[in-house]
Amino acid sequence: MEREKSIYRVTLVGSACNALLVIFKFVAGVLGHSAAMVADAFHSLSDFVTDIIVLVFVRVSARPQDKSHDYGHGKFETLASLFISLALFGAAVAIIVSGAQKLAAWLGGAELASPGRLALLAALISIVAKEAMFRYTLRKGRELDSSALKANAWHHRSDALSSVGAAIGIGGAVLFGGRWTVLDPLASIVVGAMLIKAAWDIMRPSLGELTDESLPEKVENEILEILQSFSEVSEPHNLRTRRIGSRIAIEAHIRMDGTMTLQQAHGLSSAIEKALKDRFGADTIVTLHMEPRKD
Repeated sequence: MEREKSIYRVTLVGSACNALLVIFKFVAGVLGHSAAMVADAFHSLSDFVTDIIVLVFVRVSARPQDKSHDYGHGKFETLASLFISLALFGAAVAIIVSGAQKLAAWLGGAELASPGRLALLAALISIVAKEAMFRYTLRKGRELDSSALKANAWHHRSDALSSVGAAIGIGGAVLFGGRWTVLDPLASIVVGAMLIKAAWDIMRPSLGELTDESLPEKVENEILEILQSFSEVSEPHNLRTRRIGSRIAIEAHIRMDGTMTLQQAHGLSSAIEKALKDRFGADTIVTLHMEPRKD
């Protein structure tokens, strides 16, 4: 419950920041005649929407296991991360298309409006605000082991980077004017390309988790080392791992002395389970299948 409240607090701070930036960027983009800044405003709007998604899905993912979800609802948080990446991808495509249309018009001889200094100021303010939100959200995401928060943090960083691109394009157009106004739509296209990369970086681990991808080899080797640290255990095999939201599930077969009593076997199993939970978290799901040694 405390983890859920912490995620809520972080997300609410981010959503308030995004709401203010959406209004400021859009007004600055329209009054400053900047396509890059209007595109950046829509990016911040996508940030705001994904904040709402996180607030809804984190509440669902915090529910305990029930009859319909024996492993809990942790993957709803992963689903939120996937939705965030899709929203980011959609925003990126829209930005690239808009920039390409303006670039095509410029190549056809059309004269683009020169952006104003207000748009440049908005870009600079956005860079500082979003970079601060990125660092704060990522730190909290790591502390709380929240994939949704970490995904949202990178959404903040992508917005900061898009504002950097916008600032370069707007600044060049403001300083040099004339035919250099094409830097504004060019900057919006670069911003869109950066957002596509950020969307994929968020989408990849989410897809892996939703398709029950195994944990990294390094983690699985560590699990095997813990199993083999018990002298009574030999030949751990059939190791299966996966991530469920903020926790992991471990299944493994182990061999032990076939003359061991049920009580002894149960005590050993409990000790192994405790060792794994001490390392990977109290919510870790551990399933052990015990077999007698072949000798």
